Amino acid sequence: MLVDLKTLVDEAARRHRAVGAFNTVNLESVRAVIDAAEKRGEPVILQHAELHETIAPLTIIGPIMLDAAKRAQVPVCVHLDHGEDLAYLKQALDLGFTSVMIDASAKSFEENVAITQKVVVLAEQYGASVEAELGRVIRPASGGGCDDPVHLPPDAAYTDPEAAVKFAVATRIDALAIAFGTAHGVYAVKPELDVGRVVAVREAVGLPLVMHGGSGVSPADYRRAIQNGIAKVNYFTYMSLAGAAGVHALLQEKGERVRFDEMAEAARLAMQADVERAMALFAGE
Repeated sequence: MLVDLKTLVDEAARRHRAVGAFNTVNLESVRAVIDAAEKRGEPVILQHAELHETIAPLTIIGPIMLDAAKRAQVPVCVHLDHGEDLAYLKQALDLGFTSVMIDASAKSFEENVAITQKVVVLAEQYGASVEAELGRVIRPASGGGCDDPVHLPPDAAYTDPEAAVKFAVATRIDALAIAFGTAHGVYAVKPELDVGRVVAVREAVGLPLVMHGGSGVSPADYRRAIQNGIAKVNYFTYMSLAGAAGVHALLQEKGERVRFDEMAEAARLAMQADVERAMALFAGE
């Protein structure tokens, strides 16, 4: 059942839960996420990130995601994650995506507002939801390290509640991704989450909030963040690593004379198990 983002995050926020948003770069990951959601009887978000275009072109993976969502026995939002190019966002909307994220967080506040406003106007024409980001969630650089200045103090990198109010009012977005101590990719050290900032932003803007860099966060930190306003959790890295671990276990068991379809199936089942575990956490279990 294909639905928009606003429908899912508004309900999640009301119930003090979070809906899981999983990047699906191939058929195996699409099936893993849908099967996990149907097994648990919960809504879910299939995501495609613009940065994955070279791995899974939008024109190929997008229709697969949409078809799976329409056939699913649970509500499914098909969402473009971390879109930076307006033409690319429009391409996703033309395909039928029910939600897009515009990420202009690396630009000035004024530029972020102006770009996000354009996306909201565009998405309204399709009846789609819009997520935007304010603050600096650390991203891994291609050569290791980070492409964001990790030396920035929290007050400079994290989302400011007063700025968030101005941003939300000016843009009319449906969900806000905030920076409060998470990072994309694999954590080099244990993350220190500023949950007090989540509370302050939530009370200020009244919007469902989004956690990016959800992989690797401890169960206790998930629960604290979700109880205090996080209604959507982006999760990909550890799901992907679980798939690789499933393949490794198969190779250890059967040796190298294993067919590719067997490896793909081992990865799918391992990813499904990891998604089920993550969804249970997001539900507060």
